[in-house]
Amino acid sequence: MLKKINLPNRLTLLRILMVPLLIACFYLKVSWWSYAAALIFVLAYLTDMLDGKIARKRNQVTSFGKLMDPMADKLLSVSALVMLTAFDLLNPIATIIIVAREFFISAFRLVAVEKGVVIAASWMGKLKTVSQFVAITMVLLHDLVLRIFGFPLDMVIVWISVFLTVVSGVDYVLKNKGTISLE
Repeated sequence: MLKKINLPNRLTLLRILMVPLLIACFYLKVSWWSYAAALIFVLAYLTDMLDGKIARKRNQVTSFGKLMDPMADKLLSVSALVMLTAFDLLNPIATIIIVAREFFISAFRLVAVEKGVVIAASWMGKLKTVSQFVAITMVLLHDLVLRIFGFPLDMVIVWISVFLTVVSGVDYVLKNKGTISLE
């Protein structure tokens, strides 16, 4: 069966399978657990960058990929955020805002799809995604960030990411408000 799955979809499945590995790193009883988690997170993020490019280049865009790619992205980022919060490495308010935006926009997209409208990601949404990736990676590397910069730059980046998350969510809704009716 795996032979029938194209490379972009394999990369998406690999990203999903990397999530339990990421979570397991938080429970390692070794000093380098956060570096292992950061490495897994970065590798998983790279699969996200690759799968879409390969799918478009090879004309291998599938319904499975359209559904599972964004699900895998959300699973990866939300899992990292929840684990960082559970281990008291991230402010719960930041996590709540980011996760709430993801739920809200996912629901918004679902309603749009039911009406036959596919809403493409905007540059603002892509900037939000990159900022979240950088923030999560930096928080995982908090000790290194402190040694290099002398202050918690990772926390500054987290709050910039939260700001971009809110702004991109508002931008998304305003640009697509005609898709949803309250009646």
